[in-house]
Amino acid sequence: MNQSTLIAVDLAKEVFQVALARAQGKAYAHHRLSRTRFEAFLAKADRSIVLFEACGSAHFWCRQARELGHEPIMLPAQFVRKYRLRNKTDQTDTEALLDAYRSGRVHPVPVRSVDQQQIQQLHRVREQWKSTRVARINGLRGCLRELGHAIPAGPNAAKRHAQAIIDQEGFPAGLRAVFSELLQEITDLEAKITLAEQQIHALTRDNDEVSLLQQVPGVGLLTSTALVACAGSPDHFKSGRHFASWLGITPLECSSGNKRWLGRITKRGDKYLRMLIIHGARSALCRAKTLAKAGKPLNRLQRWALRLEQRVGFNKATVALANKMARICWAVWKQRAPFNPGPVLS
Repeated sequence: MNQSTLIAVDLAKEVFQVALARAQGKAYAHHRLSRTRFEAFLAKADRSIVLFEACGSAHFWCRQARELGHEPIMLPAQFVRKYRLRNKTDQTDTEALLDAYRSGRVHPVPVRSVDQQQIQQLHRVREQWKSTRVARINGLRGCLRELGHAIPAGPNAAKRHAQAIIDQEGFPAGLRAVFSELLQEITDLEAKITLAEQQIHALTRDNDEVSLLQQVPGVGLLTSTALVACAGSPDHFKSGRHFASWLGITPLECSSGNKRWLGRITKRGDKYLRMLIIHGARSALCRAKTLAKAGKPLNRLQRWALRLEQRVGFNKATVALANKMARICWAVWKQRAPFNPGPVLS
């Protein structure tokens, strides 16, 4: 492989901008290629390092470049953007890619396989259906409130009470058919959400990594499969703390001199993954509180979480537990060892 040649590619739907450069120095050639010509260009080019910006279709083109013998490297778009010196054009985007790679400070994004992408896309489609379902329920709730009907909280209770209200004799006849159709749409969306979950389970039923991660408290099917699909491998992270930082659940630091200030969590990285692991931590903390009230024994992690909750409150304890869960997930994943909760004490 010709390690001295860099090919920076600004991806698009139809027209791709390509810049060729040596390991050091400015780009010596620029090309503007159609999709078909770009495929032919990669096939004919000497084996080189091909730089992509993490965006739509980037994982596909990285796999294509790897099959053709190149070394694909994908860089996060939010960091590449800071290396663009002038106005935004396709050419300056490729130059920013070259500068970001040469800096050595921008960590590449792992290239996902087709299996990982299909699991991730199932998660995305499920989340879209869930958001639509929430919107339909809230819309129905608001419309019925305008007619003087208060709907209790919770999707199942909302559907049940809405159906009873629609079936009342005095309900406006002009709205009955439309609202009945809206309730049917909510039911259909719930069936689609269940279908997506069944597909995710079927694809990962025999996945040892998913089974290991599900042994961690608060980690179920959705969290474990999303972690495996998005993170790819624990080897991409130096430690559990780097993994938690990648998820955006480590404190935001603003320090100078002898003054160190730690604030709220950074909220960087994948919002969906962070939401799943924080919801899992909330569930694990509620479970620990339930066991404690019933006088049942608790393990070391549960006792730590409850002590923290008494000191800083439920919400902060939830995020702190999510941070610890992320580190545990990385350790279990990295060591390929079952989760050990420690001794259970009364």
